[in-house]
Amino acid sequence: MIVVGLSSGTSVDGIDVAAAELTLDGPEVVLRTLGHTEVAFEPGLRAAVLDALPPAPTTLEAVARIDTGLGRAFADAARTGVELAGGRADLVASHGQTLFHWVEDGRVHGTLQLGQPAWIAEATGLPVVSDLRARDVAAGGQGAPLACVLDVLLLRGRTAPGTAAAALNLGGIANVTVVPADGDPVAFDTGPANALLDAAVRAATGGHADTGGVRAARGTVDEAALARLLAEPYYAAPAPKSTGKELFDAHHVARVLGAGHPLLGRLDDLLATLVELTAVTVADALAPYAPGEVLVSGGGARNPALVAALGRRLSAPPVGVGAAGLPPDGKEALLFALLGLLTWHGVPATLPSCTGARRPTLAGRITPGEGPLRLPDPAPPPSRLRVVA
Repeated sequence: MIVVGLSSGTSVDGIDVAAAELTLDGPEVVLRTLGHTEVAFEPGLRAAVLDALPPAPTTLEAVARIDTGLGRAFADAARTGVELAGGRADLVASHGQTLFHWVEDGRVHGTLQLGQPAWIAEATGLPVVSDLRARDVAAGGQGAPLACVLDVLLLRGRTAPGTAAAALNLGGIANVTVVPADGDPVAFDTGPANALLDAAVRAATGGHADTGGVRAARGTVDEAALARLLAEPYYAAPAPKSTGKELFDAHHVARVLGAGHPLLGRLDDLLATLVELTAVTVADALAPYAPGEVLVSGGGARNPALVAALGRRLSAPPVGVGAAGLPPDGKEALLFALLGLLTWHGVPATLPSCTGARRPTLAGRITPGEGPLRLPDPAPPPSRLRVVA
């Protein structure tokens, strides 16, 4: 199948789009990337999403407007994906935009992704797989990290016998997948990556991000403030676990340090401290597995200050996911293309050892395209991913 994958992360940077030719071939999924890009959000829509994120109050009217606005934006992005595929595709898989991830006492009770898929189906005529997290939550799982499905298939066999391998995604929230030397794979959110960094820049300057990590690189880590931030109980909680901007929101640092803390007025030092917070929490999370390889992706992989801090902390230097044949900026969208393929072929796309669900589940729901749905017979679950040029 040719599948278009769409994704927008917690940083609300834009919509990642990828088109891929995917083949289920016995124990393998064979993936050939046909193209990938990023489609920027219209500024008013991005502002509406950011303004509706917790702990901000919102209304059902705002939610409905955002759902429609995102649906239209994802529909435009899907058309771009079809163009990347040479004008022909079979399926669209859309993650949508997470607005709320409901976690209490370590248990996920619900998760809300907006971006009405009917707009995509109407714009492209293609069936759409969406709402990819909810079924895992209903089965007792965290609904995250979904990346573990692609990561596990990709990581198997990449390191020497007896050595673990890991994948690290640095989005708004950092998440890891580990294929240990022995036993089942694990995956979980480690804590913030870009979420707190972007919020600090936005509050101080009105800007979007510390481009190139320039300000963090020239700042100095406040060790006392770092120690207080590291006392957040989430970091010590056992896996499986997941989190989001419900905890690590724009006011998190001020809540922990106090609104009048002098570090809040020194942006460079604040960013340097938050970079170190991510590096320490990621390294601490991976330390029990001592991975021989750490494949890194996500927006944070473009932040040299963050990559350097991780290099100082990790047992193995971080390597871009391009080393495994996947485009670094297209990995998330390709993940959802893969999930769409699996769902279409009746293959469970969640791993209980990673999400904590009672059993593997089919991911998402299907919105018909312009024709009736004709699903193939269920296929056996694959055990590895082969990326071809």
